Amino acid sequence: MPPGQPPATAGEDGPPPEPGAPRPLADRLRPARLEEVVGQEHLLGPQGSISRMLERGALASLILWGPPGVGKTTIARLLAEAAGLRFAALSAVFSGVADLKRAFDEARARRSGGQGTLLFVDEIHRFNRAQQDGFLPVVEDGTVTLVGATTENPSFALNGAILSRCQVMVLRRLDDAALERLLARAEDVSARPLPLDEAARGVLRAMADGDGRYLLNMAEQLLALPEGAAPLDPAGLAALLAKRAALYDKDREEHYNLISALHKSLRGSDADAALYWFSRMLEGGEDPRYIARRLTRFAAEDVGLADPTALPAAIAAWETYERLGSPEGELALAQLVVHLGTAPKSNAVYAAYKAARRAARETGSLMPPAHILNAPTKLMKSLGYGDGYAYDHDEAEGFSGQNYFPDGMDRAQFYRPAGRGMEARILERLEHWARLREERAREEAAAPPARRTRRGGPA
Repeated sequence: MPPGQPPATAGEDGPPPEPGAPRPLADRLRPARLEEVVGQEHLLGPQGSISRMLERGALASLILWGPPGVGKTTIARLLAEAAGLRFAALSAVFSGVADLKRAFDEARARRSGGQGTLLFVDEIHRFNRAQQDGFLPVVEDGTVTLVGATTENPSFALNGAILSRCQVMVLRRLDDAALERLLARAEDVSARPLPLDEAARGVLRAMADGDGRYLLNMAEQLLALPEGAAPLDPAGLAALLAKRAALYDKDREEHYNLISALHKSLRGSDADAALYWFSRMLEGGEDPRYIARRLTRFAAEDVGLADPTALPAAIAAWETYERLGSPEGELALAQLVVHLGTAPKSNAVYAAYKAARRAARETGSLMPPAHILNAPTKLMKSLGYGDGYAYDHDEAEGFSGQNYFPDGMDRAQFYRPAGRGMEARILERLEHWARLREERAREEAAAPPARRTRRGGPA
């Protein structure tokens, strides 16, 4: 702590622990310097964004965005110490307007005495928009340096005004190397090795899923076992420790991240990756009906007519799940994932649909050409409805080549087959019809006016 900085009060940093009171392993291993924080070298390393701020003596207000257990609270505490600021903390879960006002008033009083304040707000996204706006004046006038912590995407969870005044720092989930460093520290402070074989040690790191605090809590349970016991293998470890639930919130960003990963893996024809993301969603508790709906959309949007069986297969898989339920019905969805992942891809119908909708908006209320209008009454026949219509089944090759676009609108080509899968055959057929249309348009142009049948122009 820099000279002259008073100790934190109970309202800011919590009361000091009683001498000799037991402390959790995660607390005992809490870093004392920023250099000891693991897994965030892109922020705290020699060339890290936060390190460069501290070197310049210009610590900005920050939003620390990252998953649980990666050091957000610890970094905030150590930043206050490194910058010579008083550390004050609030939790958006337990604090209201009165708590904010008191924190701001205390910061103003310190400022008048020459002491700056780093106000750490945990779960800052839980404050409503009006409460978030309350930070603006004290951040702007320098009363506090705000450091907010959030597990939610700031783009969605925080006001634009707050974001414009803070720099967002993205904290990474701890990788395998960082988790191993924490285990080594746990063994050092406990003066004994973890009772695990190498395979079980790897499983322990995997169970932590990037959360350092969770890893240390599990390590503490293992270090509480009697010394001298045989090292646990993966099966023994699983029997001792509860399985960690996957980090997945069905109505937050992770939900959209995983469905995006599934969709893009399918589009990239990687059935194995798609199966992985599909399984991740199921393990996280996603409703299989939601996945079925998105897979059906993919069949229409990204496979299309390159494999005309994809859309019926999607509906069949969806219906199978509805009839069988979980877990049996999920196999039908897995089969659909593989079908879509290995199918030829084309978004030609999707692109054609969007282009046709644009054309429909632009051309307003143009009427169909008279020769393709029905003429159920004498009046309508006298007005030329149906006059000159060529019945395609009576034409050579079952194709008349007539114009079916409105009069006054040039012929358009919306659908352009990709030439993959079944669309290769469709493309051949369309090209053949385009040649016939051109030939018959030339014949029509050369025929006497009385014999013209209003065929369309060239494709």
